Amino acid sequence: MNRELTMHDLVIAGIAMAAGLLAAFLLRMLLRWLGKHADRTRWTGDEVIVAALRTVVPWAAVVAGAAAAAAALPLTRTVHRNVNQGLTVLLILVVTISAARMVAGLIRTVTQARSGVAGSATIFVNITRVVVMAIGCLVVLQTLGISIAPLLTALGVGGLAVALALQDTLANLFAGIHILASKTVQPGDYIRLSSGEEGYVTDINWRQTTVRNLSNNLVIIPNGQLAGTNMTNYNRPEQDLTILLGAGVAYDSDLEHVERVTMEVIAEVMTEITGAMPDHEPAVRFHTFGDSRIGFTIILGVGEFSDQFRIKHEFIKRLHKRYHEEGIRIPSPTRTVALQQGAVSIPQQRGAEIVVEPGEIPSARLG
Repeated sequence: MNRELTMHDLVIAGIAMAAGLLAAFLLRMLLRWLGKHADRTRWTGDEVIVAALRTVVPWAAVVAGAAAAAAALPLTRTVHRNVNQGLTVLLILVVTISAARMVAGLIRTVTQARSGVAGSATIFVNITRVVVMAIGCLVVLQTLGISIAPLLTALGVGGLAVALALQDTLANLFAGIHILASKTVQPGDYIRLSSGEEGYVTDINWRQTTVRNLSNNLVIIPNGQLAGTNMTNYNRPEQDLTILLGAGVAYDSDLEHVERVTMEVIAEVMTEITGAMPDHEPAVRFHTFGDSRIGFTIILGVGEFSDQFRIKHEFIKRLHKRYHEEGIRIPSPTRTVALQQGAVSIPQQRGAEIVVEPGEIPSARLG
């Protein structure tokens, strides 16, 4: 346009801008009201969607008002095109950032719902956020008139070089994706590796898996190492565990009495100790005629891996006390020392003997 700027143009532009700001304010109030209703629902995904719309919709109203104001002013064709292009880029950036937050929030919600734990698997969240931001940047470049075909070609060639240079990093990345996709390990599981590391999985990110052991220290394990080692997951397929305790009583004990007393102690512990499983069917199984005792195994049920230490502690204390009250004897290992002419013979449990010449002192303490 070549005409001069008039007061009428300024009034029209001001009205358009004010209308955009007013619409943004009203829409934000409406979305805030929707957000309060979304908080009352069980699904947290609607809260993420409303939060993203609270950012995008008001900005869209402001951009629309600014575009209408620019159209009302007598601007040259070049200036008008640049203004519209700038407003479009601004709107695309806002939509991209909001979309990245929304998609990442929805994935985090789904991940937490499936794993059933508070921790989040950040690897999917980070990958999704990067992909959405990259797509938004490509759209911005295309809007500015910059051809993205050479850029994509350069990224393809450069990506091959980067992939060769970052083999270990990419191996950990895809190993983490495989671990989560196969659901062999999820945040919140208690795992033990063949190398000895064990603890609760707190997070699986793009490079490593973080494990918190029972001493509250963090163990960092590369995803590639985790995927390639033997591992025991104490939460799969079920979180409930069965633990075995070994014990033994003297040969002159009444085994029926021993079994009855032991079952009574088990019932007491299962109902009074936190983490025990009252519905689990306990058992006492005699299995060995030992050197000085009859050995048996006690089978207990616990809710999760860390509960077993507290339950073992209480059970052993109460069982020892009850055996003492009932007169049930738990024998200790014994050794027989036979004095011979000119030597000391110490019979062993398997029939072998250690002969000590006169004047020598056996290194082992005899009981």
